[in-house]
Amino acid sequence: MMTRRCRSASMARDLRSGILRYHGDVTTLVRLDKQDDDLEALRSQLAEREAMLEEHSAEVARVKSALDAFRIKYRQEVGLLHEQLDKLELAIAEAELDELSKRVKSGVEGSSEPPDSARPEPAPRYTSDAVRRLFRDVAKAVHPDLARDEWARNRRHTLMIEANRAYALGDEEQLRLILQAWERSPEAVQGSHPEATRLRLLRRIAQIEEQLELLAGDLAALKDSPSWKLKAMVDEAAAKGKDLVREMVARLKRDILVATNRLDAMQPLR
Repeated sequence: MMTRRCRSASMARDLRSGILRYHGDVTTLVRLDKQDDDLEALRSQLAEREAMLEEHSAEVARVKSALDAFRIKYRQEVGLLHEQLDKLELAIAEAELDELSKRVKSGVEGSSEPPDSARPEPAPRYTSDAVRRLFRDVAKAVHPDLARDEWARNRRHTLMIEANRAYALGDEEQLRLILQAWERSPEAVQGSHPEATRLRLLRRIAQIEEQLELLAGDLAALKDSPSWKLKAMVDEAAAKGKDLVREMVARLKRDILVATNRLDAMQPLR
């Protein structure tokens, strides 16, 4: 009877132990599956952001290219004529001033010296011990030899160039900013375990978000520039069958002809 009770108690303990082990295994599996799902969601989010970054970068590059092409064309067709007209108007102004000076019998010369437009050279900045220590910290963190792939090496190389420039100028604040930016970067996260991977993904997503904001600012600045607004006017007129650039050129050529004739008429007076 006693043996049967002991055997029953032992079976109950084994059963409870098996149930606990089962639930523990299930919990572990569920947690790992959840981690995998989170990482996959972050990778998907990162892929979307990278596609957006590529698209917005291409858009900024396209606008820059179109604006550069317009500026070159405007310079060749209109800008050079503007310069020619400016020179003629300056020559006319000098001729008028020369004639006026001949008619004035007496005058008062300005006693004041012309203002010196040259800016004083900035005082040299000397490298302090704090700057040296900070530069060493930056070099230890971002040195290209620590890179694990070519992309990381290029990134580190760029940061080292910035750090060297800041060190040469004794710019402690810039060195500190470089180090802080590196510490927040995905490349600074070490390890291959899931939490490290998750943190790298989150940092890379945040990094791309910052780049997208910068690109949006660059694009807004380009489209708010006088050159782009003029280009937009020219394009809008062209869509209606008008050539604003040709009209500008014709008007400038007329103004140049008038200014040339006026300057020729003043030659005997000089």
